[in-house]
Amino acid sequence: MKWHYQQKILFIGDSITDALRREKAYAPLGCGYVHFAGCFLQAKFPELDLQIENRGISGDTTRELLARWKEDCMDLRPDVVSILVGINDLWRGYKPVLEPHKTPVPPAEYEDNLRQMLSGVQRLGSRLILMEPFYFCRDLQEPMRRGLDAYLDVVHRLARDYRALLVPLQKAYERLSSQVPDERWSEDRVHPSMWAHAWIARQWLAAVLDGQI
Repeated sequence: MKWHYQQKILFIGDSITDALRREKAYAPLGCGYVHFAGCFLQAKFPELDLQIENRGISGDTTRELLARWKEDCMDLRPDVVSILVGINDLWRGYKPVLEPHKTPVPPAEYEDNLRQMLSGVQRLGSRLILMEPFYFCRDLQEPMRRGLDAYLDVVHRLARDYRALLVPLQKAYERLSSQVPDERWSEDRVHPSMWAHAWIARQWLAAVLDGQI
């Protein structure tokens, strides 16, 4: 991917992207993978004054993301849009939530929601990056892990259809899953530990910099 002066790079998604970005101590990029990836990118190209924006919101599925897409993506007119969303679409079918209206988003709706978002970005002429939703579980027969496959299929299909750069997080995790216990990655299999956030940033950077990190 080519970079240019004051290019605007937008990271958007759920809590994994959010990572406390609205807390004073961690503003504006949060304390997760966006912080690590964004700061590394700025350090690699300091002369370009890259503009890094984090618009993750904790708890979002693609429904909530689509509802705020105009304000938090289209109106910003980013040059690059990096999207990580989907685990809440699946997880809400397994994890009780306090808000009754927050229900699971099935794969077909997940795909439709993302297509609406990606089509808008495509009209802007922005470069697209799609990150695989992930679940830190080495047991491929565990029910939620089995359910994840349908969402991964959607992301792969959309990456092809929209010529988006794909960051294969689940695939990369599974290459290491036999060597690193699940509890080191995450306490709940969804929210990464701090080092795992840095690992996610490394996967993102390897994809966008063609492995040159």
